[in-house]
Amino acid sequence: MRARRLRRALAALLAVAGLFVPFIVGVPTAYDGEPVFVAIPVEHVNTLIGTGTGAAIVGEINNFPGASVPFGMVQYSPDTVDNYAGYDYDNPHSTGFSMTHASVGCPAFGDISMLPTTTPLGSQPWSAWEEIAHDDTEVGVPGYYTVRFPGTGVIAELTATTRTGVGRFRYPRNGWPALFHVRSGASLAGNYAATLQIEDNTTITGSATSGGFCGKKNLYTVYFAMKFSQPFSSYGTWDGYAVYPGSHSMNSSYSGGYVGFPAGSVLEVRTALSYVSVDGARANLDAEGGASFDDIRAATSSEWNAALSRIAVAGRGPGDVDTFYTCLYRSLLHPNTFNDVDGRYIGFDGVIHSVASGHTHYANFSDWDTYRSLAPLQGLLFPQRASDMIQSLVTDAEQSGAYPRWALANSATGMMSGDSVVPLIVNLYAFGARDFDLKSALHYMVNAATQGGVGLDGFLERPGIAAYLRLGYGPQTAEFRANGRIAGASVTLEWSVDDFAISRFADSLGDTATAAVFQNRSQYWQNLFNPTTGYISPRSAAGFFPDGPGFVAYPSGFGQDGYDEGNAEQYLRWVPHNVAGLVTALGGRTAVVKRLDRFTKKLNVGPNEPYLWAGNEPGFGVPWLYNYIGQPWKTQRTVDRVRGLFGPTPGGAPGNDDLGALSSWYVWAALGLYPSTPGTTILTVNTPLFDRAVIALPTGKSIQITAPGASGRNRLKYIDGLTIDRQPSNQTFLPEPIVRTGGDLTFSLAGTPNKVWGTAASAAPPSFGAGSSAVTVNIARPIIGIVPGATGTVTVDAQRMIDGVDDYTVTPTSYVVGIAAEPLSGQFDDDGAVSASVAITVARSVPSGYYPIYVTTSAGDSARTLIVLVVVAEAVE
Repeated sequence: MRARRLRRALAALLAVAGLFVPFIVGVPTAYDGEPVFVAIPVEHVNTLIGTGTGAAIVGEINNFPGASVPFGMVQYSPDTVDNYAGYDYDNPHSTGFSMTHASVGCPAFGDISMLPTTTPLGSQPWSAWEEIAHDDTEVGVPGYYTVRFPGTGVIAELTATTRTGVGRFRYPRNGWPALFHVRSGASLAGNYAATLQIEDNTTITGSATSGGFCGKKNLYTVYFAMKFSQPFSSYGTWDGYAVYPGSHSMNSSYSGGYVGFPAGSVLEVRTALSYVSVDGARANLDAEGGASFDDIRAATSSEWNAALSRIAVAGRGPGDVDTFYTCLYRSLLHPNTFNDVDGRYIGFDGVIHSVASGHTHYANFSDWDTYRSLAPLQGLLFPQRASDMIQSLVTDAEQSGAYPRWALANSATGMMSGDSVVPLIVNLYAFGARDFDLKSALHYMVNAATQGGVGLDGFLERPGIAAYLRLGYGPQTAEFRANGRIAGASVTLEWSVDDFAISRFADSLGDTATAAVFQNRSQYWQNLFNPTTGYISPRSAAGFFPDGPGFVAYPSGFGQDGYDEGNAEQYLRWVPHNVAGLVTALGGRTAVVKRLDRFTKKLNVGPNEPYLWAGNEPGFGVPWLYNYIGQPWKTQRTVDRVRGLFGPTPGGAPGNDDLGALSSWYVWAALGLYPSTPGTTILTVNTPLFDRAVIALPTGKSIQITAPGASGRNRLKYIDGLTIDRQPSNQTFLPEPIVRTGGDLTFSLAGTPNKVWGTAASAAPPSFGAGSSAVTVNIARPIIGIVPGATGTVTVDAQRMIDGVDDYTVTPTSYVVGIAAEPLSGQFDDDGAVSASVAITVARSVPSGYYPIYVTTSAGDSARTLIVLVVVAEAVE
């Protein structure tokens, strides 16, 4: 995968597109002079980047290199054997090409597979594969992919429109007759049903029904219409058990077929999809598939160039520029167009609907992954598309009764934890989307957050909501199971973020009462803060934390009980809306700095170690936490270290891209900005990777970023100062209106840390602590045995949760004559913690039995009551 083959392919592509000029590299190779802005961004996208396998922790990155348009229905791309997401650059064995792909973490898509070959049919063509050449002849650029099959001599080229994939396949002149396999029953997650009809000597149609994403119950059916550029001379079908030469149709979960052509054929195959019907696929093909291969390729390249041009960068490192624009490209692939050219689509209710003229209905929302960084980016750059995305989800809720969690096609998979569709919607809205039914959007958010959100086929948007509202947290019960593990702690953390997003959205609509309720609920994470261990921990329905340390290693598992894809150390910092409150809970800035330094010593460890897992979404915002605690130079250093995990290679990403989540993180980090607080437009800063960047806003305004010395061999990595619209700023975040008004940011950079700039408490990004409790409490040993006539003690661990509260009182109450405990009071330690010993005396007259004592700890305006069970029994001689 060398740069010259990409440049050579792009030169040819741009010539076809009418964009070609004498080739000038947009990024100078010398390191003197001012770098110039990239003029043609598609020159700097290599779709083979991030398509391989990273280190042991990273595993499959699962990006696909094939052809698509921004947010298209079709992702026409190669597949390799035994890869659950479709393609692995490190695997030379290809099953051909299929029409749908996404960077998922479980088998999905890969619908309507096809293989050009000259290998004789054999007895099991449904298992056929050919070797592909991962060399200079394999090229992937926006809207175009080509590869050769060295074993057969076939050369394949792919391009696409929104709903159609167009393939050009060159068969060798001196060889076996050309064959073309079509497999409707070869979806990556398997098929519940599949059909194939050879309608005439140039047309094949059919369907594929698949689903079961990550073991869930979702189903979808996709239809196709395929047109060949010349008549085929032979044909047949198969059902996964036998081949039937001359057969015109097949209906089997392993349905497939073949057509034959003379040796040396140059074959163009046009395949359109529809989720409505075969007739819908035909109409899509008629509307989009009529132009020549080269004209479609050129038009798709131009469409991509326009989309990528929303951000212009100027830097001295070609590898950085290529990585940046490839990540931006991957940030614009999903969600996907779901309606046909006539506006029709299949709804969540199984009924055919029509989207309003001029709008698009979207599907495939990996919300838990994408709400943090992808949704803000898409809302900022494409607010009208983002509006349609929100309206699609609102419409899904209207059809089904609730917002879908991890929506795939026209059903909710229920994958992952939290109610992440809510912050996804609110982030899209905050960063620019406005053209949707705001009232209905809020209604379904509140409905799920109060009633659970009852969807179709047993789906619940917030399972366990009654227990959550009663207890103020998600207990370790079956209702809070996520991905095979009960994850009450991470569900509570996610729902706290979700409720904060509802609060912000309601407030923006003038519903201050709803905003206040959900602002208070956004602090429910505090109910899981265990002052004994200093962790946010899972908790039983009876109110007990697990015994022992907060972090527990599970070397052979996938994370820790109570957490979804992670552990107590990795989830500890996921309170993005109230970082200041979390800092107080953890003992203040000094204590948090030490703990964060230790946590970021390793950057990408997976779910079982107590360090950062940069490749997974709960850790996305961690590098910017130093901006909140007075050491922004460590944010600058840590972001740069994590950016170093990306690069212009097949293994150049630290984890599964998750439909653009990871790529969008890199886009923000390279610009020197990060959307730190879901539900707001707060952008916190780090050192940019480029000397200059311009974000073009749809309003005609722009955010201009200047950082002289940011790029190049001796680039400057630390912020020495910042001006916003020519006014000096000591703050580590930007004014929120800048996403609408635009503005000029100028970073002054240095080669060594500036340990003064941005360190004041007022320089930290805002936190939203309204509704916080003043104290959290735990009694680690709540059962105590005391013989009559004796005294025992229990230890009450308490932690101050808001600043300015110095005093506490502990008031034990017994309703049993003969059992007494004295109240006590005092002041919190400097770190806001206290361990108070409560003496409990049992008179000789108290008979054996079990007796509760209610221990109330008060601080500020808050009081928390726990129960101590006193077991009275005569001493055994």
